[in-house]
Amino acid sequence: MADLTLTMFGDPRLPTQFWERVFIEANGCWKWSGSITTSGYGMVPWHTSYPASKRAHRAAYLALVAPIPEGLVLDHLCRNRDCVNPDHLEVVTIRENTLRGDGPAAINARAVVCSTGGHPLSGENLYVNPRGARCCRTCINARRRARRAEARSATT
Repeated sequence: MADLTLTMFGDPRLPTQFWERVFIEANGCWKWSGSITTSGYGMVPWHTSYPASKRAHRAAYLALVAPIPEGLVLDHLCRNRDCVNPDHLEVVTIRENTLRGDGPAAINARAVVCSTGGHPLSGENLYVNPRGARCCRTCINARRRARRAEARSATT
């Protein structure tokens, strides 16, 4: 997390037009009220001043905290994509950011039982396929047996 002494609301390291589009919420988020992307991230309209980013949260972090190392991204710890408070941002790998989210990859990674039969997704029952997906061996074997039985009955 960013150092609180470095990130003050209204900091002159960002232009006035940036701060005019930000308001503080009760939870401490600095909500971006300017242009928002379809995925919910704030966009700075004067991005030529910030060639490293058109995203408002990245512009705030770059101006108020530090450069973002190559290959890393900012994760919103508050889970609010329109928040530009650097204290709510953490530099992480793309993998870590994905796994902290609520997308299919993150949900599957957190699963402890399979969604089909409720079998444990651990130990000998866990199979990681070539694409990296975690699968239940009990259910895989049951599907294989059912297909073989169906193929046998179709040939007789």
